[in-house]
Amino acid sequence: MTPMPAVQRRQEADQISFTHELWRKGTHMGALVVPAGYYISGLDKYEMSMIMVPAFLAMVLIDIARLRNWIFWRGFASKFLSPIIRPHESAGDFTGAFYILGSMCASIALFPKPVAIAALSFIIVGDTFAALIGRKFGRHRFKGKSIEGSLGCLFGTSLVALAMSFFGLSLLTGLVGAVVATVTEAVSFDIDDNVSVPLVSGLIMSIFPLIL
Repeated sequence: MTPMPAVQRRQEADQISFTHELWRKGTHMGALVVPAGYYISGLDKYEMSMIMVPAFLAMVLIDIARLRNWIFWRGFASKFLSPIIRPHESAGDFTGAFYILGSMCASIALFPKPVAIAALSFIIVGDTFAALIGRKFGRHRFKGKSIEGSLGCLFGTSLVALAMSFFGLSLLTGLVGAVVATVTEAVSFDIDDNVSVPLVSGLIMSIFPLIL
Protein backbone atom coordinates (compact mmCIF):
# COMPACT_ATOMS: atom_id res chain seq x y z
CA MET A 1 0.00 0.00 0.00
CA THR A 2 1.32 3.45 -0.95
CA PRO A 3 2.01 5.57 2.16
CA MET A 4 -0.36 8.51 2.63
CA PRO A 5 1.39 11.86 1.87
CA ALA A 6 2.28 13.90 4.97
CA VAL A 7 0.11 16.84 3.89
CA GLN A 8 -2.90 14.55 3.48
CA ARG A 9 -2.27 12.92 6.87
CA ARG A 10 -2.18 16.34 8.56
CA GLN A 11 -5.35 17.50 6.83
CA GLU A 12 -7.29 14.34 7.58
CA ALA A 13 -6.18 14.49 11.23
CA ASP A 14 -7.59 18.03 11.30
CA GLN A 15 -11.08 16.98 10.21
CA ILE A 16 -14.21 17.30 12.29
CA SER A 17 -17.29 15.12 11.77
CA PHE A 18 -19.29 15.72 8.61
CA THR A 19 -22.29 16.86 10.67
CA HIS A 20 -20.16 19.43 12.47
CA GLU A 21 -18.63 20.38 9.11
CA LEU A 22 -22.15 21.17 7.90
CA TRP A 23 -22.70 23.40 10.92
CA ARG A 24 -19.34 25.09 10.42
CA LYS A 25 -19.97 25.75 6.74
CA GLY A 26 -23.50 26.93 7.47
CA THR A 27 -21.97 29.53 9.75
CA HIS A 28 -19.41 30.26 7.04
CA MET A 29 -22.17 30.87 4.48
CA GLY A 30 -23.80 33.23 6.95
CA ALA A 31 -20.80 35.50 6.42
CA LEU A 32 -22.35 36.40 3.03
CA VAL A 33 -24.22 39.03 5.02
CA VAL A 34 -21.03 41.10 4.88
CA PRO A 35 -20.52 41.38 1.08
CA ALA A 36 -24.30 41.54 0.58
CA GLY A 37 -24.62 44.26 3.20
CA TYR A 38 -21.70 46.16 1.68
CA TYR A 39 -23.54 46.31 -1.63
CA ILE A 40 -27.08 46.90 -0.38
CA SER A 41 -26.19 49.51 2.21
CA GLY A 42 -24.38 51.77 -0.23
CA LEU A 43 -21.60 52.33 2.31
CA ASP A 44 -18.19 53.42 1.06
CA LYS A 45 -14.85 51.84 2.04
CA TYR A 46 -14.38 54.01 5.11
CA GLU A 47 -17.90 53.52 6.43
CA MET A 48 -17.80 49.75 5.92
CA SER A 49 -14.39 49.57 7.57
CA MET A 50 -15.81 51.31 10.62
CA ILE A 51 -18.14 48.33 10.98
CA MET A 52 -15.75 45.54 10.08
CA VAL A 53 -12.69 46.57 12.09
CA PRO A 54 -14.56 46.46 15.44
CA ALA A 55 -16.07 43.10 14.42
CA PHE A 56 -12.56 41.80 13.71
CA LEU A 57 -11.25 43.09 17.03
CA ALA A 58 -14.17 41.44 18.83
CA MET A 59 -13.23 38.14 17.17
CA VAL A 60 -9.64 38.61 18.30
CA LEU A 61 -10.87 38.91 21.89
CA ILE A 62 -13.07 35.81 21.53
CA ASP A 63 -10.17 33.78 20.16
CA ILE A 64 -7.86 34.98 22.93
CA ALA A 65 -10.54 34.02 25.47
CA ARG A 66 -10.70 30.57 23.87
CA LEU A 67 -6.95 30.06 23.72
CA ARG A 68 -6.48 31.21 27.32
CA ASN A 69 -9.61 29.44 28.53
CA TRP A 70 -11.07 32.57 30.10
CA ILE A 71 -14.37 32.31 31.94
CA PHE A 72 -16.28 33.82 29.00
CA TRP A 73 -15.21 30.86 26.88
CA ARG A 74 -15.63 28.19 29.56
CA GLY A 75 -18.97 29.44 30.78
CA PHE A 76 -20.73 30.39 27.56
CA ALA A 77 -19.11 30.41 24.13
CA SER A 78 -17.56 26.93 24.27
CA LYS A 79 -21.00 25.29 24.54
CA PHE A 80 -21.88 26.55 21.06
CA LEU A 81 -18.55 26.73 19.29
CA SER A 82 -16.41 23.85 20.58
CA PRO A 83 -17.95 21.18 18.27
CA ILE A 84 -16.97 23.12 15.14
CA ILE A 85 -13.45 24.03 16.26
CA ARG A 86 -10.84 22.14 14.25
CA PRO A 87 -8.04 20.27 16.10
CA HIS A 88 -5.34 22.69 14.91
CA GLU A 89 -7.43 25.58 16.27
CA SER A 90 -7.84 23.79 19.59
CA ALA A 91 -4.09 23.23 19.61
CA GLY A 92 -3.37 26.95 19.59
CA ASP A 93 -4.24 28.49 16.22
CA PHE A 94 -6.78 31.24 15.64
CA THR A 95 -10.11 30.20 14.15
CA GLY A 96 -11.21 30.60 10.55
CA ALA A 97 -13.50 33.43 11.67
CA PHE A 98 -10.45 35.42 12.79
CA TYR A 99 -8.80 34.99 9.40
CA ILE A 100 -11.87 35.70 7.30
CA LEU A 101 -12.80 38.82 9.27
CA GLY A 102 -9.23 40.04 8.87
CA SER A 103 -9.31 39.40 5.12
CA MET A 104 -12.68 41.17 4.91
CA CYS A 105 -11.15 44.28 6.45
CA ALA A 106 -8.18 44.09 4.08
CA SER A 107 -10.26 43.41 0.96
CA ILE A 108 -12.65 46.27 1.67
CA ALA A 109 -9.72 48.63 2.21
CA LEU A 110 -7.68 47.52 -0.81
CA PHE A 111 -10.08 46.74 -3.64
CA PRO A 112 -12.88 48.51 -5.55
CA LYS A 113 -16.29 47.63 -4.13
CA PRO A 114 -17.39 45.09 -6.84
CA VAL A 115 -14.01 43.34 -6.64
CA ALA A 116 -14.07 43.22 -2.84
CA ILE A 117 -17.61 41.83 -2.82
CA ALA A 118 -16.70 39.14 -5.39
CA ALA A 119 -13.44 38.20 -3.67
CA LEU A 120 -15.13 37.80 -0.29
CA SER A 121 -17.99 35.83 -1.82
CA PHE A 122 -15.47 33.53 -3.54
CA ILE A 123 -14.00 32.35 -0.25
CA ILE A 124 -17.39 32.03 1.45
CA VAL A 125 -19.19 30.15 -1.33
CA GLY A 126 -16.23 28.42 -2.99
CA ASP A 127 -14.71 27.13 0.22
CA THR A 128 -18.08 25.80 1.37
CA PHE A 129 -18.62 23.92 -1.89
CA ALA A 130 -15.03 22.62 -1.85
CA ALA A 131 -15.23 21.35 1.73
CA LEU A 132 -18.62 19.66 1.52
CA ILE A 133 -18.20 18.13 -1.93
CA GLY A 134 -14.63 17.14 -1.18
CA ARG A 135 -15.62 15.48 2.10
CA LYS A 136 -18.62 13.68 0.59
CA PHE A 137 -17.42 12.76 -2.89
CA GLY A 138 -13.66 13.34 -2.97
CA ARG A 139 -11.90 10.30 -4.40
CA HIS A 140 -9.05 11.66 -6.53
CA ARG A 141 -6.64 13.40 -4.18
CA PHE A 142 -3.62 15.60 -4.62
CA LYS A 143 -1.58 16.77 -1.61
CA GLY A 144 -4.51 16.39 0.74
CA LYS A 145 -7.10 18.12 -1.45
CA SER A 146 -9.46 16.44 -3.90
CA ILE A 147 -10.21 17.15 -7.54
CA GLU A 148 -13.92 16.81 -6.77
CA GLY A 149 -13.66 19.42 -4.04
CA SER A 150 -11.80 21.82 -6.33
CA LEU A 151 -14.41 21.35 -9.05
CA GLY A 152 -17.05 22.15 -6.43
CA CYS A 153 -15.12 25.28 -5.52
CA LEU A 154 -14.93 26.31 -9.18
CA PHE A 155 -18.67 25.78 -9.56
CA GLY A 156 -19.39 27.94 -6.51
CA THR A 157 -17.02 30.73 -7.50
CA SER A 158 -18.36 30.70 -11.07
CA LEU A 159 -21.88 31.19 -9.69
CA VAL A 160 -20.56 34.20 -7.77
CA ALA A 161 -18.91 35.58 -10.92
CA LEU A 162 -22.17 35.19 -12.84
CA ALA A 163 -24.13 36.93 -10.09
CA MET A 164 -21.59 39.75 -9.86
CA SER A 165 -21.89 40.41 -13.60
CA PHE A 166 -25.24 42.01 -12.72
CA PHE A 167 -23.68 44.16 -10.00
CA GLY A 168 -20.82 46.05 -11.58
CA LEU A 169 -18.15 43.43 -12.31
CA SER A 170 -17.55 42.20 -15.83
CA LEU A 171 -18.25 38.50 -16.34
CA LEU A 172 -14.80 37.88 -17.83
CA THR A 173 -13.04 39.53 -14.88
CA GLY A 174 -15.23 37.60 -12.47
CA LEU A 175 -14.53 34.26 -14.16
CA VAL A 176 -10.79 34.95 -14.13
CA GLY A 177 -11.14 35.68 -10.42
CA ALA A 178 -13.15 32.48 -9.95
CA VAL A 179 -10.41 30.37 -11.52
CA VAL A 180 -7.70 32.14 -9.50
CA ALA A 181 -9.71 31.67 -6.30
CA THR A 182 -10.12 27.95 -7.03
CA VAL A 183 -6.43 27.40 -7.73
CA THR A 184 -5.46 29.42 -4.66
CA GLU A 185 -7.83 27.41 -2.46
CA ALA A 186 -6.33 24.19 -3.80
CA VAL A 187 -2.68 25.10 -3.19
CA SER A 188 -2.89 27.22 -0.02
CA PHE A 189 -1.36 24.64 2.28
CA ASP A 190 0.68 26.89 4.58
CA ILE A 191 -1.47 30.04 4.40
CA ASP A 192 -5.05 30.06 5.63
CA ASP A 193 -7.24 30.13 2.51
CA ASN A 194 -9.62 32.56 4.23
CA VAL A 195 -6.80 35.06 3.71
CA SER A 196 -5.12 33.88 0.51
CA VAL A 197 -8.25 33.35 -1.64
CA PRO A 198 -9.86 36.80 -1.32
CA LEU A 199 -6.57 38.71 -1.40
CA VAL A 200 -5.05 36.87 -4.38
CA SER A 201 -8.27 36.76 -6.41
CA GLY A 202 -9.04 40.38 -5.52
CA LEU A 203 -5.58 41.49 -6.64
CA ILE A 204 -5.88 39.66 -9.97
CA MET A 205 -9.38 41.02 -10.62
CA SER A 206 -8.12 44.54 -9.84
CA ILE A 207 -5.29 44.40 -12.35
CA PHE A 208 -6.84 42.18 -15.02
CA PRO A 209 -8.93 44.97 -16.67
CA LEU A 210 -5.76 47.09 -16.89
CA ILE A 211 -3.94 44.55 -19.07
CA LEU A 212 -6.78 43.85 -21.52
